[in-house]
Amino acid sequence: MRIWKFGDNVDTDQIIPAEYLTTGDAKELAAHAFAKVIPEFSKEVQEGDVVVAGANFGCGSSREHAPRALLGAGIRCVIAKSFARIFFRNSINIGLPLIEADIFDRIEETDQIEIRFDDGVIRNLTKNEDYQFKPLPEFMQKLLESGGLINYIKETKMGIKN
Repeated sequence: MRIWKFGDNVDTDQIIPAEYLTTGDAKELAAHAFAKVIPEFSKEVQEGDVVVAGANFGCGSSREHAPRALLGAGIRCVIAKSFARIFFRNSINIGLPLIEADIFDRIEETDQIEIRFDDGVIRNLTKNEDYQFKPLPEFMQKLLESGGLINYIKETKMGIKN
């Protein structure tokens, strides 16, 4: 697992440049994730990697393509000081876990971490430190466990009358 660090105000155009928005396929989008910021990202990212960022991650346009590209790249979750509101909701809706925690200056790209979503703990195994975060509400955790809103609706038949 690798940690990819980004600063403040990472916008959706940095996550997935507009010229690659011709598809909604997560794997195809992933091939161009951060293409103009870290050109090697799509070749080096691996399943289970984590993004750690500063404030206002996912600002800019409201495109769902940005969290879909991260999910397609295998990003396990994004940890940031704060998220743009629409990016946050789009991410949860498609099943990409997000954690609001101000740990950018406390974590290095070479650190190994464990994340306990249920009790709100990020354990830095390299530095032997714990960082607390407020866990998502139970209903959002259920959406994530189902792989997003659509899967949750299908599993629970929510809103469907027989």
